Amino acid sequence: MLLALGKGFPDQVLPQEKVVESYLQDSSCDDPATRAKLERLLRTRYTVMSKELLDKHPELKMEGTPTLTPRLDICNAAVIDLGAAAAHAALDDWGRPAADITHLIYISSSELRLPGGDLHLAARLGLSPNTLRTSLLFLGCSGGAAALRTAKDIAENNPGSRVLITAAETTVLGFRPPSYDRPYDLVGAALFGDGALAVIIGAGPMAPAEDPFLELEFSTQEFLPGTDKVIDGKIAEEGINFKLRRDLPEKIESHIEGFCRTLMNQVGIKDFNDVFWAVHPGGPAILNRLEFCLELQPEKLKISRKALKNYGNVSSNTIFYVLEYLRDELKKGAISEEWGLILAFGPGITFEGLLVRGVKKTFTS
Repeated sequence: MLLALGKGFPDQVLPQEKVVESYLQDSSCDDPATRAKLERLLRTRYTVMSKELLDKHPELKMEGTPTLTPRLDICNAAVIDLGAAAAHAALDDWGRPAADITHLIYISSSELRLPGGDLHLAARLGLSPNTLRTSLLFLGCSGGAAALRTAKDIAENNPGSRVLITAAETTVLGFRPPSYDRPYDLVGAALFGDGALAVIIGAGPMAPAEDPFLELEFSTQEFLPGTDKVIDGKIAEEGINFKLRRDLPEKIESHIEGFCRTLMNQVGIKDFNDVFWAVHPGGPAILNRLEFCLELQPEKLKISRKALKNYGNVSSNTIFYVLEYLRDELKKGAISEEWGLILAFGPGITFEGLLVRGVKKTFTS
């Protein structure tokens, strides 16, 4: 069961009206067409990148300059700061000491080093040296759901275990100054944000200390052969070059019905509107396609659209922002369905899915 949740964000939050101005000024761009397009696309974002960082590393604003080392220096430090803030918030929400954590699952597509961020985070949090650590790196948008699947298996097979999942991401590794010749970069700037989130998973919750809100019933993963270039990222001297092909929503749409039925068949549900939905909002087009293809009622994807609007696509951890809104809806009694689906889509194309059940009362041990 999902026992606790906590968020962590960079200090810099840019409201919608300031995002465009900040992005253009920080990257020394004064192209009117670029400004107009950004004003149509951008929303509020949390970001590690700042004027101070760009002043310190002006090479990040220069095309064709090898910048991998400073980017990694920034990212490696930022994801631990963000992840630690989120983990502390989750531990506070849980109400038990960090020493009670038995397993750590660390997720990021924003760092690269040895030893990995899992060890640095465990040390920062003061976890026991016997804490069993698992790293899930460069899974992109499917990483959060993959971590839930992994944590579910750990909790079910290790009685008394408590699994801390921490996902932390920043866009610094892929930051590019805006260019009229690369309109795709504007979509990336509009869509992606920075942040972290942590959750705690365990079986056999103990009352009153633990108050779960979601039960993880069944999980599965599937990849679509021949789609490895649809979501394509390469690390080079200038950072990570990340591209999404335009046919990504169509590829997901062509397979989504059968994948969801695999999950729903576990409890004999046939109608897609008879479950609640927590979908990683990779972008508006994916949500729109999903809604159309499965003939979902508009309110079914409400919390996914809300997470996209308020945080952007923060890669692996966006699904957890959706789950926070789901927790609010469950506590208010606004969700009448017993069962729900968690979905995320990542490089591969890889589908991650979980069948879940809302918890409407406190469990006893």
